Amino acid sequence: MPGPLDGIRVIDLTAMVSGPLCTMMLADQGAEVIKIENPAGGDFTRSASNRRGGYPASFLNNNRNKRSVALNLKAAEGREALLRLVDSADVFVQNFRPGVIERMGLGEAVIREVAPTIVYVSISGFGEQGPYGQKPVYDPLIQGLSGLASVQAGSDERRPQLVRTILPDKLTGVVAAQAITAALLARARTGKGEHVRLSMLDAVIAFLWGSDMGSQTFVADALPQQEAASFQDLIYETTDGHITIAVQNDREWEALTHALERPQWLEDPRFRNAALRQDNIDARLELTQSVIRHGSSEHWLQRLEAHGVPCAPVLTRQAMLDHPQVQANGILREYDHPAAGRLRQSRPAARFAGNDAFEPQPAPALGQDTHTLLSRCGYDDATLQKMHAAGVIRLDQENG
Repeated sequence: MPGPLDGIRVIDLTAMVSGPLCTMMLADQGAEVIKIENPAGGDFTRSASNRRGGYPASFLNNNRNKRSVALNLKAAEGREALLRLVDSADVFVQNFRPGVIERMGLGEAVIREVAPTIVYVSISGFGEQGPYGQKPVYDPLIQGLSGLASVQAGSDERRPQLVRTILPDKLTGVVAAQAITAALLARARTGKGEHVRLSMLDAVIAFLWGSDMGSQTFVADALPQQEAASFQDLIYETTDGHITIAVQNDREWEALTHALERPQWLEDPRFRNAALRQDNIDARLELTQSVIRHGSSEHWLQRLEAHGVPCAPVLTRQAMLDHPQVQANGILREYDHPAAGRLRQSRPAARFAGNDAFEPQPAPALGQDTHTLLSRCGYDDATLQKMHAAGVIRLDQENG
């Protein structure tokens, strides 16, 4: 069965990760996503390393299920071709630096002249206004400015640390995809198109507030410094690897003491309730580690699970692929790319009862669909060949 967004056409002018991840999520859910790329190289991630058959993994993992049209938007003919594609579109997404899309002659007013009810989406780095609005932006800058690097360090007094994944980019993509579907629902109810504005900085700050900004929540009573409960994490060393254990309530704490054969900890005044265990977290974690280090991961996981203690192995990325739970979920799938060969990717995390199949179309070659889609917009072969020769477009391989 078709995906829930079947029939929705998305014009995607985004590059790198935040925008392409957003539109890939829409494509995975059935939308027709037309990726507009510069004929001279396309999306920057096409030039990244870790590649096979001319395709980098980073491009493949953010651009499946899309169609590629290569247009030079600096040329009037390229902009005209884009507007013909926009005429039948429902969503227009761009993540240029604020002001650039207007200077290109493709601002909201221009797009709405062609598609009055379109959902117009602008993704920025720091935001459209303010002293940083025109600054170039990359993921580490957002981690620094948002406070995320301080949160990752564990305390304001410690050296800030970056999260070792581009969380702001990917989180922004997820938030943008959700906002687009909400805007499409609103349009279905009101008949009016929305302009969705989203910055990476706003996405991360909003994300942090749910769990990491408690000391900044109460106005006039904010703590001058976020203090760390503990600099230890919940990763425990065993004789052959690492496991993680998370204990919250009294029942789980009691179960842990039995699993570790340390019932005397129940009488320790430092650990008699959840608040005391949190106040004395370092002592509690050190005691737990002192026992765990003398057994194997398999030994402890079996004992902990038998006593109902929340626990899991700590796996490398490679080991994760073969874990029984990951396999049971069916989250990882393999399929063939015509140039890059056999690929392994995660399927969409959200599943729909009427459309649980995962049969992706591989990430496209640059300009792969230019001829097909522009022909449907009324361009004849002679015109397309002339535009190709002038560098306005790049034709798909079989017609180029």
